[in-house]
Amino acid sequence: MDANHFNQATQAAPVPSTPRAPTLWHALGLIALYFVQQLAVYSLLVIAAGLFDLAAHGGALIDVLSRGHDWIVRSDASAIVVMVTLLISASLILYLARRYWPALWSLPQPPGLGFCTPRPLILLALALVLGAMMPLVGGWLTQWLARGHAVSQDIKQLGAHTPLSLRMPLALLVVTLGPLVEELLFRGVLLSAVARYVGSGWSVLITAALFAVVHLPDLAFLWYALPNLAVLGLLLGWLRVQSGSIWPAVLAHGMNNLLAVVSWFVLMPGG
Repeated sequence: MDANHFNQATQAAPVPSTPRAPTLWHALGLIALYFVQQLAVYSLLVIAAGLFDLAAHGGALIDVLSRGHDWIVRSDASAIVVMVTLLISASLILYLARRYWPALWSLPQPPGLGFCTPRPLILLALALVLGAMMPLVGGWLTQWLARGHAVSQDIKQLGAHTPLSLRMPLALLVVTLGPLVEELLFRGVLLSAVARYVGSGWSVLITAALFAVVHLPDLAFLWYALPNLAVLGLLLGWLRVQSGSIWPAVLAHGMNNLLAVVSWFVLMPGG
């Protein structure tokens, strides 16, 4: 092959490109969308319940929000509202991430999102063990920091007001879909975005801190519940980076949630 033919062949050959990673604004925007979306869906359901209650019993339209909230709380609908809200919010986030970063979906390490087989597979077993230990370790840490103050546990309170027939599907979503979408957001998109600037090590620390902070409203803004979530976030980030896959983090997160909902079936009476 002469020089001209070689140059033409070189110019014609496609140059492989690295898939573009999510930016920090993409990641923060997607996380904000997830939580704002939950609030919006919940609010729409409350309004719908309020209008239904007003139609059935009469009253002023200005009371629609309070009437809707009261109707949901005193009925079996609270669990259904939570399930519908989570299903809608999580489905949209999964769809958007899959659509906008298809080339990153199955790449093992950042900027990849890690939807691939972990290496080594033993990390799946380790994820189960660590996920089961975290509620014990985190609970002890929180109680030690609380120094006798009350610790809000919304997930247990939700189970207490849920009929037994609805606890199983609710628990299934809390253990599977919830961890999946949160790991996609924090150990997938956010970790990938942060790692562009500071590398994998620091990105694990930063995403763990943000993971804890965004859950503050669920913890009634009690600061002493934050270290528990931060430690959990560190563990999940370490599993993500070490395995080259998001699945060990999803598994550990799901196991952590599973132990939290066991009390729904063991300690609480049926309904």
